Amino acid sequence: MIANGAWRSAARTDPGKVRARNEDAFLDCPQHGLWAVADGMGGHQGGDIASQLIVASLAELPPVGEFDARLDSLRRCLHWLNRRLGQELTVTAGRRDSIMGSTVVALLLQGDRAACVWAGDSRCYLWREQRLYQLSRDHSLMQTLIDEQQMSVEQARSHPAANALTRAVGAGERLSLEVLELQVYPDDVFLLCSDGLYQEITRNALCRALSLAAPQVALQRLFDEALDGAARDNLTAVVVRQ
Repeated sequence: MIANGAWRSAARTDPGKVRARNEDAFLDCPQHGLWAVADGMGGHQGGDIASQLIVASLAELPPVGEFDARLDSLRRCLHWLNRRLGQELTVTAGRRDSIMGSTVVALLLQGDRAACVWAGDSRCYLWREQRLYQLSRDHSLMQTLIDEQQMSVEQARSHPAANALTRAVGAGERLSLEVLELQVYPDDVFLLCSDGLYQEITRNALCRALSLAAPQVALQRLFDEALDGAARDNLTAVVVRQ
């Protein structure tokens, strides 16, 4: 069994080189075995409010209890937030047609169990035995075109609405979360990140960064690589390892 206290993590967010406002937010709570990245929906009123509210609400979840009960609480919290963002905050924004939405990807670790919960295109990666696995699957039009229309990545990326999200917290009346549970092994490394980060970095660069021994060093390498590029979007990452 792996105790929560054995996990070390580092987190960082940056507005990037183009956008004046950062609509990303993160939760870095190794003592509770809980981490998250939320990316407010760009161009929508209150995207930064939505992402901050998600992170703040997850931070208030009780840190004790059985794994299954904690995972259920996490899911119920996100469903409650979806209703709140869709109703209460939309009205207080002063425009009934405004949207306050955000992607979310959360990681819960307890003992030798892990769960990744997400909606949208923020991602969770696992670095295990020198191999990189993308645990989450993007909820985006681009991914839908690849899955259902058998398009290549290049063809799907060229679609004018490729970056449109098919799921997000606050984007619709009903929230459909995806959950992946897995067993944790010694030396596992997890990465949660917004699309602003992974779109700027090659897969090989991700592997090189996550192979570094300390979360803070890996995080620095990721941001050095991303900010060396165009960095057109906000970028956020959380690195978690033993």
